[in-house]
Amino acid sequence: MGLWIYNYLTREKERFEPLQEGYVGMYACGPTVYDHAHLGHAKTYVALDVMVRYLRYRDYDVRYVQNITDVGHLLDSGEDRIIRKARLERVEPMEVAATYERSYFEDMDALGVQRPNIAPRASGHIPEQIQIVQTLLEKGYAYETERGDVYFSVEMVDDYGKLSGRDVEDLEAGARVDVREEKRHPADFALWKHADPEHILRWPSPWGWGYPGWHVECTAMATRYLGETFDIHGGGVDNIFPHNECEIAQSEAATGKPFARYWVLTGSLTVDNVKMSKSLGNFVTIKDALETYSPEAIRFFILSSHYRKPVDYSREAMLGAERGVERLHNTVRSLRQRKERVAPSATVDRSEANLLSSYSERFLEAMNDDFNTPRAIAALFDLNRDVNELLNSGKSLGQATLDAIDDVYRELGGDVLGIIPDQLTDEASGELVEGLMEIILGIRQQYRRNKDWQEADALRDRLAELGIVVDDRPEGPIWRLGSGSG
Repeated sequence: MGLWIYNYLTREKERFEPLQEGYVGMYACGPTVYDHAHLGHAKTYVALDVMVRYLRYRDYDVRYVQNITDVGHLLDSGEDRIIRKARLERVEPMEVAATYERSYFEDMDALGVQRPNIAPRASGHIPEQIQIVQTLLEKGYAYETERGDVYFSVEMVDDYGKLSGRDVEDLEAGARVDVREEKRHPADFALWKHADPEHILRWPSPWGWGYPGWHVECTAMATRYLGETFDIHGGGVDNIFPHNECEIAQSEAATGKPFARYWVLTGSLTVDNVKMSKSLGNFVTIKDALETYSPEAIRFFILSSHYRKPVDYSREAMLGAERGVERLHNTVRSLRQRKERVAPSATVDRSEANLLSSYSERFLEAMNDDFNTPRAIAALFDLNRDVNELLNSGKSLGQATLDAIDDVYRELGGDVLGIIPDQLTDEASGELVEGLMEIILGIRQQYRRNKDWQEADALRDRLAELGIVVDDRPEGPIWRLGSGSG
């Protein structure tokens, strides 16, 4: 059963064939560590985490490299994001980077995102970046300005724009006049920027004191740890231009070889169909989200949509994800409790074995189709339905059968998707919530029978504040999750 991946480089699904049998080299553009990570970051890195998990599930030896940007990522104003944050917080730039790098990995650990094999910092690879710039100058792909800046000449590359589909002649000049004047072409991008003496982040180079451009760091670190050509490059689709496009151009110009063979890019997380971002102020930090929702619910919410598609964040969607993941957890709790009460058995019942095999195949077919997690989750829920029926049927189930079912949950829901932990806590389950709501609605019905409309309405309004909508119907009240502010 082969794995097929949608390759943004060709805009087609392609059968995945690694350069080296049994081994996958994968690189992802990591965060710029100048603030706490938000759910938009979670969207990208949870999706990439599942890809890595699945490749390892398929017995590939995966080297996953994810960089940390701590220098060179500039604002539109030309100011380095790290330096700006350091000035605002009145601390050293590297203190900013260290603080928010720790924060980022704390968030990823909390979400069950497995650590990359290597997480190199841009500032720790300045010599490699300088070497790449020198190579590009020697080969005629770059030029130096009088101020000591070095730019990549996009006109020297015939296929610049092949990833994003941009036509180099249609690209407009930068916003600043000085940038337009010193560039030979408006689309040329900085490989090295000169730095004045008061600039905090600067290093000596053949072109004077300065710092690397944002794009060159990924070429330096990807090729340093994965080789000049590697298997998979991941990241967010919002970085396809200019960042990823520039990576390809400078890498292939420097080495004369293909850079990444498969490009997998994740869709954005939106709020009211607008991309979540710090610049717009419409973001929710991962730390804040984890105070309200479980890590598994956040992963479930992200994985319920295909990684290439945008997904819209809302309280209602998150509550739905919480309820969905709890349905799976409830069944697994019941299953594991049942295992503790049965006698050992050596064989799995044939009918249950066939059932597990069919759902596992459906799950794997979904994941082999460009990591289609929504279809994989659907297969898991269909399995969950049949397992519930089996557990409630009164049929005598041996421990081997129960172990086999539990193994499927652990492997597919746990090892691959990361939404079913090995150890489930005894927190309030969906059944308990249902029971409590039954009691609350019973109390409200008593108010209504006594014509105590004020108390009945007050109880309904309080539930609405918590995001719970009560509908009064002839056959009795029902409740559902709404979009309350509680």
